[in-house]
Amino acid sequence: MRTRTGESVLSRAVRIFEAFTPEEPALTVSQISRRTGLHLATASRLVTELVSHGFLARDADRRVRIGVRLWELGTRASPTLSLRDAAMPFMEGVHDVVGHHVQIGVPEGDEVLFLERLTEPGAIINYTRIAGRLPLHVSSSGLVLLAHGPAELQERILAGPLPAHTRHTITTATVLRSTLAAVRQQGYAYCPGYFHEDALGIAAPVRDVRGDVVAALSVIVPNDAGAVSVVPVVRTAARGISRALAARGARGLPG
Repeated sequence: MRTRTGESVLSRAVRIFEAFTPEEPALTVSQISRRTGLHLATASRLVTELVSHGFLARDADRRVRIGVRLWELGTRASPTLSLRDAAMPFMEGVHDVVGHHVQIGVPEGDEVLFLERLTEPGAIINYTRIAGRLPLHVSSSGLVLLAHGPAELQERILAGPLPAHTRHTITTATVLRSTLAAVRQQGYAYCPGYFHEDALGIAAPVRDVRGDVVAALSVIVPNDAGAVSVVPVVRTAARGISRALAARGARGLPG
């Protein structure tokens, strides 16, 4: 079914879902209307219908958030389940050793999308979160995925812009190209202070049954000299996840 503007009702519903962000998981109908560009009456009608199906939910203060049913359906059908299931025992092992943050991410367009994350109170600062995203050039996971990604993706990112987050962020194509070559050669990414001066990211590739890199296992630890000792832990765990995926016959993940 299409509206008089030619846009389908489904497209409008997708715009409503995309209005929510990790920073603002609950919105008023007026906010949804402004963010989607939908007329207030149209937004209200669609929100009410989506709430009736459980895809959205209303808080006690009438604000709207993503409903449990949408999460249920997405989780049930997600091709990433095999990756998360295979990764979790190894992530828990790494977390026991290093504390701080352990996470796994997959490529999603020009960004890395984080599927799972383990952390603890008092760990070093980390801006990633489950279902959060970061640009490929600023994170250890992103550099691993970019280094093993398609040539057209690499050239698109290399063409820039490459925004800086700290004085250590890679901001030129020349440095990024050499960094990607180093990641492929050494088998991991090592990123001191790329996204925050006090934090250091280490990531290693996770491969599917065909040997293709489909994910990156990473840790975020304090940016100090002791971080280098974590590299073999991350690489060993990433290889373990790869073997677990191969044993399951898992191939390819959304990207």
